[in-house]
Amino acid sequence: MTKKGLADLAGLSGLVTVPSGERTCPGCAQPLDRCRCAAEQEARARRSAPVRVWLETSGRRGKGVTVVKGLPLDAAALVALAAQLKAACGSGGTAKDGQIEIQGDRRDTVMATLQQLGYAPKRAGG
Repeated sequence: MTKKGLADLAGLSGLVTVPSGERTCPGCAQPLDRCRCAAEQEARARRSAPVRVWLETSGRRGKGVTVVKGLPLDAAALVALAAQLKAACGSGGTAKDGQIEIQGDRRDTVMATLQQLGYAPKRAGG
């Protein structure tokens, strides 16, 4: 039965089930397998999140560490992003306590990489 036929039946009985292959997203009206709402929400969250990048030296015997805080990511995604940033900087680092730490003063490289990934980072501190 076509979608138009289903619409005609919907007016008559009010109880129409749509086969799972034809279900559409209420947000974008695309079939569920082609829905882009989740990707758009993720991109919107990336643009709106206050991501801060700064250099921290306290408690590290004078060694500098670039810290990225405020990322709207879960633990697994944070570890994956940390791996991308470490590769871009050619440096070590870690993801812990909801933030990413990259060894050395790599603020410019980290900010450029985050901008390429769709975030809007801001330099904090000096």
